[in-house]
Amino acid sequence: MNDTPDSGYQVLARKYRPETFADLVGQDAMVRTLKNAFAADRIAQAFVMTGIRGTGKTTTARIIAKGMNCIGPDGTSGPTTEPCGVCEHCTAIMEGRHVDVMEMDAASRTGVGDIREIIDSVHYRAASARYKIYIIDEVHMLSTSAFNALLKTLEEPPAHVKFIFATTEIRKVPVTVLSRCQRFDLRRIEPEDMIGMLRRIADSEKSEIADDALALITRAAEGSARDATSLLDQSISHGAGETTADQVRAMLGLADRGRVLDLFDMILRGDAGGALTELSAQYADGADPMAVLRDLAEITHWVSVVKITPEAADDPTVSPDERARGQSMAEQLPMRVLTRMWQMLLKALDEVAGAPNAMMAAEMAIIRLTHVADLPSPEELVRKLQDTPRPPAPSGGGMAPQGASGGGDGAMARTGASPARGGSSGAVTALATDTEQALARFPTFEHVIELISKRRDGVLRIDVERFLRLAAYRPGRIEFEPAENAPRDLAQRLGSALQRWTGNRWAVIVVNDGGGKTIDEVRNAEKYAREAEANAHPMVQAVLDAFPKAQIIEIKTQQEIVAKAMAEALPEVEDEWDPFEDD
Repeated sequence: MNDTPDSGYQVLARKYRPETFADLVGQDAMVRTLKNAFAADRIAQAFVMTGIRGTGKTTTARIIAKGMNCIGPDGTSGPTTEPCGVCEHCTAIMEGRHVDVMEMDAASRTGVGDIREIIDSVHYRAASARYKIYIIDEVHMLSTSAFNALLKTLEEPPAHVKFIFATTEIRKVPVTVLSRCQRFDLRRIEPEDMIGMLRRIADSEKSEIADDALALITRAAEGSARDATSLLDQSISHGAGETTADQVRAMLGLADRGRVLDLFDMILRGDAGGALTELSAQYADGADPMAVLRDLAEITHWVSVVKITPEAADDPTVSPDERARGQSMAEQLPMRVLTRMWQMLLKALDEVAGAPNAMMAAEMAIIRLTHVADLPSPEELVRKLQDTPRPPAPSGGGMAPQGASGGGDGAMARTGASPARGGSSGAVTALATDTEQALARFPTFEHVIELISKRRDGVLRIDVERFLRLAAYRPGRIEFEPAENAPRDLAQRLGSALQRWTGNRWAVIVVNDGGGKTIDEVRNAEKYAREAEANAHPMVQAVLDAFPKAQIIEIKTQQEIVAKAMAEALPEVEDEWDPFEDD
């Protein structure tokens, strides 16, 4: 076995790394600027390359270094944007062993001490090359003190020194540093350029790979040439010489785009059963539930964009069938349905990411989506409500309030005593004289409320204030009509609590009528009056008929809305300032 370096396998990302500016893909504006600068002999002292991962920042830095130091095959050439690649300097820089081109990874060497090594060495001329070049990758990782130490040298570097910085986080680089550099923003590589690059590499490797497989790789790379090349490398190995889209999809854990569109259709039709079956089938075929939801979100976004800008459908990574289906969806689906789908999918992605079982969470998200997707729009709902006649009012008397007895005038609950049978209001036995004196501390019902508050029984107080319509009161005896939805055990709980707190028995009696307003109704009379007025509106009645569980959350008058708008409006400037006006 020959183990020389030339015989070893080299990953495609390194094997096809650009060696000249002509090899760079999708960075025409930067290449044109650099060529003009080199031609005019106006080479900056420092450059900063910024962009997402894999767009060629460090590669560009090395190409610039080669161009600055290239002497040509004959050893007489000057700086050029077309380095020869064969001279001693080009070869040494390409292999990463040139003594005058130093690369530093700021992610691992962030301190001021590392920068001082550079500062101390810049005063010495290059050993063999034209320029001494410092390439600092991920420069934003340098500490504040390291940046400060670098500033003076960066502002007035020796003529034989050049700095080239690369970063993915340009906002983290101090402005004082950026102002001393010529900046180049490396763009995401366009899909057309990326597909062309991948096809050239595949042809060079004599590998058969389908066009739709290249489209999948391009979409997954998200504009990064390095990611795309690495995925191509993996795909060629996965396909063993002949790679299809299905193999790439399985490798990436993606769902079939056409099947995701089918799932998208089922969700929008409200077909929960069909959507769950399709999701399970894709899961059984190896699709990641999170990837399926991401694809649904991507399709939602793409269809929305196509609806606004139809030319977006011409994306080369999209197959003709997918393009036709997407254009049809964009024509038929209202934007509010798409935006609602987008918001729900974003929430679903968070839920699936944090769920102990991703598939279960994805299924619950799909169920929710199918039930919400077919809801009518607000306009359709209003139209439907306007066209729907009101149901006739039910005939006959109303039901007796909860807690009232069905056969008599009232019912009584009190601790340790039986109700008398003679009176229509359920008279109680006479209390002893000493008991009457003890209960004299509670001459009014307000004193009872105060006692409940002092004892900090919040639940009982809320129930008494909301559901007790006081009919009659005297110390030791409370008669009340229960409000609608009153707890059935309210009389028993109130009587038991009062006996426990006062040491005396209380007669708490429920009657069928005669009660006044509850404390809550008196306290919030204005609010309830508004609600009653709103409930009486025909449109609101129609909504409540259609959605029985709906509730009125907030009511605002026109005057309140106008007042709020006026308060939030910016004040107008009465006099416009004239900078030339005399003092």
